[in-house]
Formats: sequence, C-alpha cells, structure tokens
Amino acid sequence: MRIVALLSALAVAATLVACGQSSQQAADKAKAEAAKAAEATKEAAKATVEAAKDATKAAAEATKEVAKDAAQATKDAAAGAAAATGTAVQAAGDAAKAAGDATKEAADKAAAAAKEAAKK
Repeated sequence: MRIVALLSALAVAATLVACGQSSQQAADKAKAEAAKAAEATKEAAKATVEAAKDATKAAAEATKEVAKDAAQATKDAAAGAAAATGTAVQAAGDAAKAAGDATKEAADKAAAAAKEAAKK
C-alpha cells in the first residue's frame, strides 16, 4: 500500500511539474504577444502623429497659397482702380482744357464782334 501511495504521489508531483511548465510556456507566449501588440500600438500612434503633421503642413501650405493669391488679386484690383482713376483724371483735365479753350475762343469772338460793332 505504501508503494501505491508513493507511486500516486510521484504521479501527482510529475503532473504538477508538467502543468507548471505548460503554464510557464503559456505565460511566456502571452508576454511575447503582449510585447508585439504594444509595439504595433506604438507604431500606429507614430504613424497617426506623422499623418497629423503632414495634414497640418498641407493645410498651412494651402492657406498660404490662397492668401498669396488673394493678395495678388487685391494688388491687381488696386492697380486697375489707380489706372482707371488716372484715366478719369486725364479725361477731366482734357475736358477742362477744351472748355477753357472754347471759352477763350468765344470771348475772343465776342470781343471782336464788340469792336466791329463799336466801329459802325
């Protein structure tokens, strides 16, 4: 009976040792998988940060280009308005000169007519 008890105890001990090794292997495998998952998460976070940086940079460049185009359009509009104003001023000056010339001519004719009338 002692031999049966001893053999049973050895069988139980061997079973526990075998289970302990399996448990350790499973724990090591789980630890390795967790490390892989952590690394993948780290890489995904890094990629997300890079994508956000690229998107921000692209938005800033687009905004810069739009602002540059708007500034050029404003500058062109101002130049066009200045040219139109200059043309209008020139036309007004020409009209004033023509009116002055016509007035002088009319005054000269009136003076000449008055001299003629005074002679008669």
